[in-house]
Amino acid sequence: MRRPAQAVIVHGVIGGLLAGLVVVLWFLVADTVAGHPFRTPTLLAGVLLNREFSQATFRLITAYTVLHFGVFAILGVMMAWISAAFTAPPRLLLGLVFGLLLQEVTFYVGLLLLHAPHLGVVAWPHVVGANIAAGLVLMSYLHYAEHDPRPVGLAALRNHPALVRGVVTGLIGAAVVAVWFFLLDLASGAPLRTPAALGSALLLGAAGPGEIVATFGLVAAYTVVHVTAFVIAGIVFVALAEEVERVPAMALLVLLTAILLEGLVLATIGVAAQWVLGTVGWWSVAVANVLAVVAMGWQVWRTHPMLPRRLLEHPQLRV
Repeated sequence: MRRPAQAVIVHGVIGGLLAGLVVVLWFLVADTVAGHPFRTPTLLAGVLLNREFSQATFRLITAYTVLHFGVFAILGVMMAWISAAFTAPPRLLLGLVFGLLLQEVTFYVGLLLLHAPHLGVVAWPHVVGANIAAGLVLMSYLHYAEHDPRPVGLAALRNHPALVRGVVTGLIGAAVVAVWFFLLDLASGAPLRTPAALGSALLLGAAGPGEIVATFGLVAAYTVVHVTAFVIAGIVFVALAEEVERVPAMALLVLLTAILLEGLVLATIGVAAQWVLGTVGWWSVAVANVLAVVAMGWQVWRTHPMLPRRLLEHPQLRV
């Protein structure tokens, strides 16, 4: 049944404002944790007005906030129209599209059009995290506003057992890496040094060991990024494993994916903050990721009883 245009617009505006509020709260917490409340809106207002502001003022923050919510209201209406075009809209997928595509494109294209001095004016992990959270909130609101009878949130996972297995696999990998670095840091007499270093580099743009911010808030924020990355990796691993159950010859693809993951992590750290490798040791990062791949592989092997049989029966994979 086609929804009235007025209802679509109203729901889109409200959903967009809620999504915008999520982004505001995300950066307010991030800036406060870093010791610079309202730093992000001040920086972006400076880009917008082509000026540098030494401190945040009520008028400046208010003006930028109005613009911020206006943009999100428009984006919310766009996504409400897209959602209304489906008889049974895929909420999770649309939420990720809103967070990872529409908002990202809007944000970075805006920076380019405004001739920002550099695209990293706001740390990209914060941009991605805030946008994903905003997308999920928007789609959750539209789900309830449109009285969709299908389950949403954790309840929806009951219909996607493979996704649940992927999340669990990713959490195991994240836990293994976290425990490994916690033990190394504890042995060196500097607990939580590694997540503080990685968090300072990726979230705060620290340029060296002297700029490491070892606070609980920063470690917690980095942990969210860490767990999210491994959950995504776990979902990919499980999806590949289930494909291998159907086509055993794809086992080589899984092996190549594991190798690629290892190289990607090292390359990302090296490009984003080369000094971190010198601080925590490249060998410790390599060992951590090998342990994670082994633990995740064991979980996949254990939860897919048909996988060993199919691999052993496949003639090209026999030793």
